[in-house]
Amino acid sequence: MTEDRPFALQRRERLMDELRLHGAVRVRDLAQLLEVSELTVRRDIAALAARGLLTKVHGGATLPTELDSAQAQARRARPAATPFSIGMVVPSLDYYWPQVVSGARAAAAVLGVQLQLRGSSYDQAEDRRQISRLVEAKQVQGLLLAPNLEDGDGVDEMIDWIGDLPVPTVLVERQTSSWTPTPRQLEWVRSDHALGLEMAVRHLHEHGHGRIGLVLSKGSPTSVHLVQGWHKACGELGLPDDFVVRAGVALYEPGHRQAIEDILERCRRYRITALIVHSDPDAISIAQYLSEQGVAIPDDIALVGYDDEVAHLAEPAITAVRPPKARVGRTAVEMMVSRLKEGRRRPPQRVLILPELILRDSSVRRTTSL
Repeated sequence: MTEDRPFALQRRERLMDELRLHGAVRVRDLAQLLEVSELTVRRDIAALAARGLLTKVHGGATLPTELDSAQAQARRARPAATPFSIGMVVPSLDYYWPQVVSGARAAAAVLGVQLQLRGSSYDQAEDRRQISRLVEAKQVQGLLLAPNLEDGDGVDEMIDWIGDLPVPTVLVERQTSSWTPTPRQLEWVRSDHALGLEMAVRHLHEHGHGRIGLVLSKGSPTSVHLVQGWHKACGELGLPDDFVVRAGVALYEPGHRQAIEDILERCRRYRITALIVHSDPDAISIAQYLSEQGVAIPDDIALVGYDDEVAHLAEPAITAVRPPKARVGRTAVEMMVSRLKEGRRRPPQRVLILPELILRDSSVRRTTSL
C-alpha cells in the first residue's frame, strides 16, 4: 500500500525543502516526488509565491530575489552598496547548462550579487574570447568558467591562462589535476559523475544483471569520469568491464541507426542484458530502435540514461542519473562570494556534489527471467 498524500501544509513545506536544497525546482519532478498532479504543484507554487517565499518561473520555481518585504525595506533604507559582479561563461545555453545557470542565478539573487552570463561553445578559442570580453570590460570581480578542457596539447596552456587572469576563478563542472603550476590553485565544483555511474551499475546489478554495457556520448568531457566510475563499480562487484562503446556519432544524427545496430549486435554477442547510456537523447534513440525491433524494455534489455534532461519523455520512461546541476551553479556562486569577501585568507576549495538516481520503468523487470 502507498502512503497517504501529504496535506497541503506538509506538501508545501516539502516543496520549500527541495527548493532550499537545489536552488530551483521543476513542476514535473515535484509532482512525481509528492505523488500529486502537476496542477496541484502549480497551485502550491502560486500560493507560496503570493507569500514571497519563492519566485515562479516557466515550468517551476526558484528562490526569491527578495526574501520578504521587510528585508527589501531595510535594504532600501541603508546606503547603497556596490554589489559584487560575477561573470559566468558556459559552453551551451540549451541542454544541461540552463539548470546550472538557474542555480547560479538563484544564489546570486539571495546573496545580492550580479551575474553576467556569456554563452560559449566547446571550443577553447571561443572560451578565451568570451572570458576576455568580461575581463577587459573591468566590470566583474570574479569568474565562473566551464572551458573546454578535453585532452589535447592546449589544455595545460588554457589552465595556465585561466590561472593568470586578474580576477579569481571557479571552474564549474570542470576540474584540473591535483596539482597545477599556477600562481594560485584553481578552485572547482562539479557533479560526482563517477559516483553517479556507480549508482547506475549497482542498481542494475541489484536487479539481477550480470552483463552490463556502457555507451558514451561523442566528445563529452563527462566521459572520463563515467569510465572511472564504471571500472570501479564493476571491479568491486566482480562484473566484466569490457563492454564500453564510444559512439562515433550522436545517436540522433544522420547515420545513427547503423551505429545503434552495431551497438546492439555487440550486445547480442556479449549477452548484455542492460545498458547505461550517456546522454538522454542517445538513450531515447536506442529505446526507440529497440521498440521498432520488438525488443522489450526492460524485460529483454534494461536501460539507464545519464543527465536526466529528457529521459522521462521516452516510452517507457527511462531511469536516469540526475547530476545536481542547479546545486552546482548555486555552490559555485557561494564559493566565489566567499572568496571575494575573505580573499587569500580562505583556503582554496574543490567540491564534488552527489547525483541522484531517478527510478523509472526502463530498468525494473516485470518478469523474473533474464
